[in-house]
Amino acid sequence: MPIVDSKTGKVVKEYNAEELKRLANIMRGYNLISLCAAGSGHLGGTMSIMDIVAVLYLKEIRHDPKNPDWPDRDRVIFSTGHKAPALYIGLGMSGYFNVEDVVTLRKLFSPFQGHPHWLKCKGVEFSTGSLGQGLSISVGQALAGKLDGKDYRVYCIMGDGEQQEGQIWEAILEAGHYKLDNLCGIIDFNKLQIDGWVKDVMNIEPIEDKYRAFGWEVIRIDGHNIDEIIQAFDKARKIKGKPTVIVADTIKGKGVSYAENIAGWHGKAPNYDLMIQGLEELGLKNYFDLDKLFKKANDYQTKVDEHLDKKVPKFSRNYWWNEMDIMKVEMEPTRKGFGNALEKVGDDPRIVCLGADISGSITISKFYENHPERKHRFLSMGISEQSMTCVAAGLSKEGKLPVIGTYGVFASARNLDQLRTTVCYGNHNVFVAGAHGGVSVGPDGATHQALEEFFNICGLPNMHVVAPCDAVEVEKATKYLLFEINGPKYIRFAREATPVVTDENTVWIFGKANVIRFRGERDNFKDAFEHILASEYENENEDLTIIACGPMVPEAMRAAYILKKEYDLETRVINMHTVKPIDREAIVRAAKETGIILTVEEHQKGGFGNWVSAVLSESPEVSSSGYLFRMMGVSDRFGESGAPWELVKEFELSAEFVAKNAKLLIDRKKEKVWWM
Repeated sequence: MPIVDSKTGKVVKEYNAEELKRLANIMRGYNLISLCAAGSGHLGGTMSIMDIVAVLYLKEIRHDPKNPDWPDRDRVIFSTGHKAPALYIGLGMSGYFNVEDVVTLRKLFSPFQGHPHWLKCKGVEFSTGSLGQGLSISVGQALAGKLDGKDYRVYCIMGDGEQQEGQIWEAILEAGHYKLDNLCGIIDFNKLQIDGWVKDVMNIEPIEDKYRAFGWEVIRIDGHNIDEIIQAFDKARKIKGKPTVIVADTIKGKGVSYAENIAGWHGKAPNYDLMIQGLEELGLKNYFDLDKLFKKANDYQTKVDEHLDKKVPKFSRNYWWNEMDIMKVEMEPTRKGFGNALEKVGDDPRIVCLGADISGSITISKFYENHPERKHRFLSMGISEQSMTCVAAGLSKEGKLPVIGTYGVFASARNLDQLRTTVCYGNHNVFVAGAHGGVSVGPDGATHQALEEFFNICGLPNMHVVAPCDAVEVEKATKYLLFEINGPKYIRFAREATPVVTDENTVWIFGKANVIRFRGERDNFKDAFEHILASEYENENEDLTIIACGPMVPEAMRAAYILKKEYDLETRVINMHTVKPIDREAIVRAAKETGIILTVEEHQKGGFGNWVSAVLSESPEVSSSGYLFRMMGVSDRFGESGAPWELVKEFELSAEFVAKNAKLLIDRKKEKVWWM
C-alpha cells in the first residue's frame, strides 16, 4: 500500500519500480550531502539500506505524512539507529517535511539527531540507538496490533552485526512463539561491522537456518534489486501464522567506489571532495543545488553559534582554550592513554583484551596492532556486551587479567546486572573501560552520551572507579588498575581531544586526590599550575575549592585562572581522579579551610557530587559548621547531537560557567547567605 490520505483512504502517490530506482539514487545523493554537511555520521550502512528504505516508505507501508500518528498506519522501527540519515531521507521524500532540511543532520537542536528520537522528528516511530533493542519493540507493537484487532504491519530494520546481541534472539523467540504474522524483520546484510567482516568478528551464519528454527519464514534477496525488494514485501504480507524476515544481501557503502565494502566507512562522513566524487559516480553531479543546501546548513549553524555565544558568561577577555597568545594547551583524546598503556604492558601473558566492535575507536586494539604475537590474546566478542562481561569474569577466575571496553553507556548500563552479579558479587578481577564518557561522542546524540555511569558503577560493592583528567593520567591509571588492583575496576575516559594538563612527573596515587594551584600566567597553560598531593598540601587560605574529575579538571583549572585574573580570587582545585574510593580527607580539609565547595562533573548532577556531599554530611568536624556547597553537572536531561565543545557550553559546564557559579558562592559567603 503506498502513501494514503488517512481521512479518505485514497492513494496519494503510486511509484513504479523504475521510479523507485531513480528515487533511491537521489536519496543516496541527499545522504552524501547531509553527512558531508554534518562532518560526521555513518556512510556505509546508510548507503547499503537505501534501496530498501525507498521501497518501504514510497511503496510498501501504509502511512500518511500529514497525519504521522494515524492509528492504522504501518510501523517502521530502525533498530539499527545509526542509519538514521536513511530514515530521515525516507521520511522527507515521503512528505513528512522538506527533505532538504536533512542538511542540518547532527547539529545542535536539529530534529535530525545522530540516532533517531521520536519526540523530535515527525514520522520517527521509536527512539533507538543501542543495538539489539528494536526487534523487541517491534514484537510489542505487533502484539498490541493483535490484541486490538488492528491490521497494521510492523517492520524492523536490523543490521547483520546486530544479530550478535543476545536480546535479538530473545525477540526472535518471542515473535515465533506468538506467531506474529504482522511482523516483518529486515536484515541489512552488508557483511561488515566496525571491526571488520562479520564472519571474522563473530560469525552469525547460517542466519536463515537459525531464523527458521525459531519459527520464522525467511526470504533472501538482493537488497539492491528494487524488483526483488518489492516481491519480497508482497510475499511477506501473504505469510500467515508466523513472522517473516527478509535477509537482504547488500554492499556497505553502495554507490560510491571509495566506500564500497570498506569497514572503515562504517562511521565516517565524506569531505566535500569525496562528496562531489560520490555524486558524480551516482550520476547526480548537477542534480542538486549545492550552494543552496550548504547555505541552509551554514545558516542553521550560525544560529546555533549565536545561541551558545549569548549563553556563555563574558569576562574582560576571551579565556577559551588557545584563544590567547599565552596559556596555550595541547589537546589529545584521553582514550589514547588507554591504548598506549595496553601497548606498553601487553607482553604480560596474563592480559587478555576483549573487543566489542569499536576496538579501534576506544584504542583497545593497540594492544595487538603493532604486536601480532599478541593477537591470539585479543578476543573479538562482537556486539554482545553482556556476554563479554561474563566471559571476562570466567577468564579472571582462571588467573587471566581480562580487559573489556566499549562505549560508557554500554559498559556501565547495558551489562549492569552482569557487572553486579557475576563480576562484583564474586569480586572478580575484571578491568572495564567505559570509553567515550560524557558528551564527547557529540553528534552521535543522547543514546551514546554516557551521563549516568557514576550512578550505576559507584554503587556496586567491590568496584573501584577512576576518572582521569587527561591522556597522561589515563595511561598511568590503566597501568595501575591492571596490575595493582585485584578486583573489579572501571575507568572512564573521553573520545574528544581534551587539554593535556599533566605530565609524567605529575604526582598520581590511586585513591589520593591532587590539589592544583594557579601560580601565574605562562606561555603554556600546563606550566601555570602546580600539582601537589592533597595529603601533603599546606593551606593557603583560598577563597573556595572546586572539586572535579575527568575532563572537568581542566575546566576547573581554567575557572581558577579566570577567577584570579578577573576578581583576584584564589581557588583550590582538587583533581579527584579516583572517584571510588574517594579521598575523604582532601574533601573535609577543603571544606574546613576554604568554607566553599563547588563540585563539577560532566555527568548527570550528583553522580560525582553526591559522593562528595556524603563525605561532608557524614563528617562531624564539618557537618555542623558553616560552609557553602553546590554541585554543577548536567541538569536531569538527556544529551543532544552537536559538537562536543558545543555541548559543554549548552550544558553549562565550561570554565566560564564554573567561574560564574564560584563567584556567586563567594558573594553569598560574604553576605552570610548559606544557601542558593
